[in-house]
Amino acid sequence: MSTATAAQSPTGSTQSAASTNRDPALGRNFPCEGCGAKLEFHIGQQSLKCPYCGSTKSLEIPEGAAVKEQDLGGTLTKEAERRTAGAPAVTTAEIKCAGCGGTTMFSGTLTSSECPYCGSPLQRDNVHDSPSRIPADGVLPFLVTREQAADALKKWVGSRWFAPGEFTRRGVAGIFSGIYLPYWTYDSMTATRWSGQRGVAHTIEVGQGQNKKRERKIEWHPASGRFQRFFDDILVCACTGVPQKLLLALEPWPLQRVIPFTPHALSGYLARTYDVAIDAALASAKERMANAIAEQVRKEIGGDEQRVTSVQTMHSALTFKHLLLPVWLLTYRYGDKPFQLAVNAATGEVQGERPYSTIKIILMILFVMGSIGLLIALANMNN
Repeated sequence: MSTATAAQSPTGSTQSAASTNRDPALGRNFPCEGCGAKLEFHIGQQSLKCPYCGSTKSLEIPEGAAVKEQDLGGTLTKEAERRTAGAPAVTTAEIKCAGCGGTTMFSGTLTSSECPYCGSPLQRDNVHDSPSRIPADGVLPFLVTREQAADALKKWVGSRWFAPGEFTRRGVAGIFSGIYLPYWTYDSMTATRWSGQRGVAHTIEVGQGQNKKRERKIEWHPASGRFQRFFDDILVCACTGVPQKLLLALEPWPLQRVIPFTPHALSGYLARTYDVAIDAALASAKERMANAIAEQVRKEIGGDEQRVTSVQTMHSALTFKHLLLPVWLLTYRYGDKPFQLAVNAATGEVQGERPYSTIKIILMILFVMGSIGLLIALANMNN
């Protein structure tokens, strides 16, 4: 798991803001032209803003830059060559803060943090665009503020059925961490050939006299066919440490609002680069596509029931993008157990773990059993 820890600045070592921006081994910061403080990304204005004097600066996006689909086959070949050549992985780096001179240690895939001494935003340079890594193609800036995320969380807590009363009354106490998580998106044209059986249900009468009853019978007919389906932007989170089930529940994302990658959007927030390789994530994407294809095969078979004998799918025109998507993360404790929550920082969707009230669940079970018993008694009285 990626962490950032503070370390004392080496005695006698100095570093100016200008040299920090030039040296790829050091962190990147964006000084305010008005007062020299560090600019941070402002969600409401979608620009860099000084937290002290209020000066703003537009995000710098190179002219003609666009978020484009990348060839997957060629990239997989290059990645295999890099691994054979022993390309360096993202490891540990020390970054000196140009504001106070303190040194922060970045380890693993963490690429953006803040100075533990003065709070200035720090970015690990040349990671998202390192020649030994697949560069980020785009970033979806934060669109939901910390306050909006907190309001959405309150509504989420209040709507939880079977939660302990104290949980719904007191809510969740904790501090949101804004973080950009790396994602791979995959496009694929698929061609599927399938075969199976279509089941048509019939009701027939069997037996005689008092033993006569109606039974449901299925008549099976062979079925086969083929279809093409294009999958667009199948998302796979490219980092570990956050439950995949939790992240899947945050979908969909407004990917139409993704902008070409710029480190300006990361200023003031945590950010990670990928630790799930593009080929490993591709396997997960194909599994999601296979599940969707299996569902479509059953619809193609039709009838009342389906039996699937075989499904053969070919992929072509495979492309990908490497994106950074924004999430508000919060870990809280209820009792002695930790729970994790996530808010989609582009839509406000809240997903997470929550405690359950055993007493409420038991009371609901007793209520349902009592209601069923009452209905049975009323039916017997009518007979």
